[in-house]
Amino acid sequence: RSATVQPGLTLGDLDRATQAFGLATPTGVVSVTGLSGLALGGGLGWLNGQHGLTCDNLLAAEVVTAAGDRIVTDAEQSPDLLWGLRGGGGNFGVVTSFTFRLHPVQQVLAGAVSYPAEKSRAALRLYHEFARSCPDQLSANASLSRLAGGDIAVSIAVCYAGPFEHGDKLLRPLRRLGPAVDAIEPMSYQTFQEAPDVGFPEGQQHYWKTGSLTDLGDEVIEVMLEFVARMPSPTSGVGLQQLHGAAGRVEPTATAYPHRGDRYDCLILSQWPDPAESAQNIDWTREFFDAMDPLFDAGVYVNNLGDEGELRVGQAYGPNYDRLVAVKTKYDPTNFFRHNQNIKPGP
Repeated sequence: RSATVQPGLTLGDLDRATQAFGLATPTGVVSVTGLSGLALGGGLGWLNGQHGLTCDNLLAAEVVTAAGDRIVTDAEQSPDLLWGLRGGGGNFGVVTSFTFRLHPVQQVLAGAVSYPAEKSRAALRLYHEFARSCPDQLSANASLSRLAGGDIAVSIAVCYAGPFEHGDKLLRPLRRLGPAVDAIEPMSYQTFQEAPDVGFPEGQQHYWKTGSLTDLGDEVIEVMLEFVARMPSPTSGVGLQQLHGAAGRVEPTATAYPHRGDRYDCLILSQWPDPAESAQNIDWTREFFDAMDPLFDAGVYVNNLGDEGELRVGQAYGPNYDRLVAVKTKYDPTNFFRHNQNIKPGP
């Protein structure tokens, strides 16, 4: 129940290989994502409640340093480097091999319930209530989008990897708001992983901003609904990705990824087809983020950061930053690997 993986693969590549044996390791939620970068920054996905983040399942790695040294790291060999790779990004060297722990995962009960515009507030409150009660085997994400006619739509997507006979009871609260589009059904884990890919076609322009939330109070909901209502591109959206269960119970200092406990990664995801429309979409995203910033917690998911300065880098690594500086100083003292969310080496 382990997989040794070379760099250059996507999440879908790994899923196809491991699902042939009814196994999976937790990864992200869009199968065309590159596996290496996702794993090194944390890796938040549908199996986090039951099996943790991608980085929590990293058992060993082979790294080539800036000096050209080849280092094999695991729990016994260079464990400080393995600790740093579990969330510290590409700061320490080129990872040429990963070994991940695998778990039995085959059929899941998955899909989304979508609510009409007049139920947007109630749906977001329901989502928060539902997410706080999810068992480890069930993860739930919410999204806000704008339909062709301009109305806001809120969807709650779920992935339940437990016994199907318990599924209907667990998911019943999502159906209590009355008429909605219910697309939750049994499917293979691989099918569900590939489902969002169509929403990220090649050639799109992208600009993202992100923050961490532990509560979805009325003020947060109102800000999100206000900005989504005037979103300039219909292909943009807002995602709330749940971290809980096994991923939340890891001690913040046990891996370089520090942001544990029950929380949401709130991603403002702008995408549009025409470069000429960039200014208005970027401005909207920045204004949205500025309105949300006072409501965010201090931590931020490093995989969703852009070029946002040292303060945000510090927020990404949180209480583990000083220890990461020590690992950086040992393995990359000249800061050769600096085109990233950079951890600067010490003197």
